[in-house]
Amino acid sequence: MAFFIDPNCQAVSFTLNTLGWMFSMICMGLAKWRLWYMESISAPSRGLACIGMWKVCTYQSANLHSRPIACHRYTYSDTYLPLDIRIAHYSDTYLPLDIRIAQNLLLAASLLGLLGKVLMVTGLLRVYAGQLQKDTTCNLFFASGVLSVVAGAFIFTAVIWNHHSVMNEEGIHFPPSFQIPFRPDRQEMGSTVPVAVLAAFLMLLSGLLTISFQLPPNIHVYPEVSQV
Repeated sequence: MAFFIDPNCQAVSFTLNTLGWMFSMICMGLAKWRLWYMESISAPSRGLACIGMWKVCTYQSANLHSRPIACHRYTYSDTYLPLDIRIAHYSDTYLPLDIRIAQNLLLAASLLGLLGKVLMVTGLLRVYAGQLQKDTTCNLFFASGVLSVVAGAFIFTAVIWNHHSVMNEEGIHFPPSFQIPFRPDRQEMGSTVPVAVLAAFLMLLSGLLTISFQLPPNIHVYPEVSQV
């Protein structure tokens, strides 16, 4: 059932969608999804490691404001193989399954969010120009809303899986050159997680607002004309 008939609501929804999409892109590039504290380990591994979806950064001390010693981006073979190949050859890569699936979910969310924005802009142009067909425009908004909801759900799934891994204190078999142990002394959620949660919330809210929209009754709707 549609609840919002003011086209300005769609403009607000577009703003929320844009913010959510930007935050989702930002959180993909940040490394602070997990914080690994390596306090009882001898140098050079002693310190702090920030585990991200696409890179890991190590610090000499437990101070995030200090300069990182090194940042290692995950290689092509670790991140860009198709998901079915990665699962079949799980032992061939050091990245755990939760990170590899989260990478795919975040990438899919960014693409779906971008496509939803394109559909929403197309619908808004028709509304404000006054040259539209009711069914076509409503379908554009509905499709955009569904894509935003799915994108938000994907981001939430990546966040929940990351939280599950931290709570279970799961380890990662990093290459020896990274100088990071399999499991730290303790680990916790990083500051990127709230950004991802905010991105998911904005995407979901935007999608629900978009789905709940209907054309105002006083707007002039041009019927579709079929050419014989």
